[in-house]
Amino acid sequence: MAQMKRSEELTERKKEFRTTVGGTVVKRVYLSSDLAGLKEEDTGLPGEYPFTRHIMPTGYRGRLWTMRQYAGFGTVEETNERYKFLYRQGQTGFSVAFQLPTQEGYDSDHPLAAGEVGKCGVAVDSLQDMEQLWEGIPLGQVSTSMTINATAPILLAMYIACAEKQGIDRSKLEGTVQNDILKEYIARNTYIFGPAASMRLVTDVCAYCAREMPKWNSISISGYHMREAGATADQEAGFTLANGIAYVKAMLDKGMQVDSFAPRFSFFFAAYTNVLEEVAKYRALRRMWARIMKERFGAQNPKSLMLRYHVQTDGFTLTRQQPLNNTVRVALQALAAVLGGCQSLHTNSFDEALALPGETAVQVALRTQQIIAYESGVADTVDPLGGSYFVETLTNQIESAASKYIAEIDKMGGALKAIEQGYIQKEIARSAYEYQKAVDSGGQVVVGVNKFATHDEEETETLEIGAEVEQKQIKRLKALKHSRDNQKVKEVLARVRDVASGNENIMPALVEAAKVYATVGEISDALRSVFGEYREPNIL
Repeated sequence: MAQMKRSEELTERKKEFRTTVGGTVVKRVYLSSDLAGLKEEDTGLPGEYPFTRHIMPTGYRGRLWTMRQYAGFGTVEETNERYKFLYRQGQTGFSVAFQLPTQEGYDSDHPLAAGEVGKCGVAVDSLQDMEQLWEGIPLGQVSTSMTINATAPILLAMYIACAEKQGIDRSKLEGTVQNDILKEYIARNTYIFGPAASMRLVTDVCAYCAREMPKWNSISISGYHMREAGATADQEAGFTLANGIAYVKAMLDKGMQVDSFAPRFSFFFAAYTNVLEEVAKYRALRRMWARIMKERFGAQNPKSLMLRYHVQTDGFTLTRQQPLNNTVRVALQALAAVLGGCQSLHTNSFDEALALPGETAVQVALRTQQIIAYESGVADTVDPLGGSYFVETLTNQIESAASKYIAEIDKMGGALKAIEQGYIQKEIARSAYEYQKAVDSGGQVVVGVNKFATHDEEETETLEIGAEVEQKQIKRLKALKHSRDNQKVKEVLARVRDVASGNENIMPALVEAAKVYATVGEISDALRSVFGEYREPNIL
């Protein structure tokens, strides 16, 4: 009888446990012996090199993370109302979602923009739109993140011009522009120009911000979109830091000193539902970046060594089936981000697998962060999971696996070469395929989809963007082009082309173009006339 009981105790639900598909194999129990090789200098104290435990000695005891809800849809008036609503509900930072045409350098009246205006973000065609977007919001008193890449220099120029019209000097502005073109070639594909021209624009923005905007993060190096495309935690960490290395090298090649720009480099990661793997990932990332900056690039300023990052809960995990389940997923993912020590956080809304989020869903998403901050207790001590045998082991394993990816990319000549050869894209595609196979077979359980599914679900009310949005935006754009000084626009666009043809920093010319109400499409076309357009080679 005792033998039978012992046998039952050793019976497990499945043959092998992993953190996620393609992730680390999880042992039954972890002991101090699993950390035999861990040195004190590998963890240290919060706020001390290599910053494994946190970049700040007080963690969230001094200041909570920025609650920055990503938002943008329809017209600038509608989005402005959403921003003010979120601010009233306790949001502590703004984050702009731009429509697809704006991201790809087309105005709302371009034939390729038809049917896309205001659909996946707010329609911003000119400084006029930027002014309305921030009507009643003093830009000198808020922190703004702009998710924009190929046209990042243009939208940043419009933001600067808008602030100056409010009487705010660019040196006082706080926020981030994503400006990460490498991940566009890897996972998202909203690029315009080829890699060489794009990298020139990226470094122009970083150099300009280093000189003119000391409180502004000139780049947000993003692993999030690679994770959305199917990357594992190891790949997200390794590929993102490899891109970061490429940007640092590009800035050094531009003649900049590492400590002049690196303190304002920032990062952007996903938060998946496997809480402990995500916590370990963030801890590993901090340690890796600190060592890369100190040992590879010789950075001296402690701020150059600190990996500061924003987290967005993983949209890939949201399901249209039983959408209320997504509130639980988002809460777990947000908890992982906080336990891991993020500086800024966006929580997805439960209805985002169906449409752009509605007001009720957005409020619940923000309340999720606030409940974690003020009710859970996890923000009261720094690195609350530090010292866990399992978390420390996972941290080491992710660092090891991610470092192998970086070493492989180094052998290829860096991230740009690895992208051109399709290496990173193929690795992510392989992981995505393995994940989907696991979901299809039931090996990876997705609650409400391949297990505990129901067939009679209540319909969820969703936000709809009507055709009138596009009509209104085109009418506004037409009126602007009629009322502005078009001769001045023509002269400034000629100046943009001249600067693009040489080596001068592009940003001052773009700010001047923004001030005379040249549009995103017009400025992008001026750059296209010099740089051409990129067509992705067949690599898969």
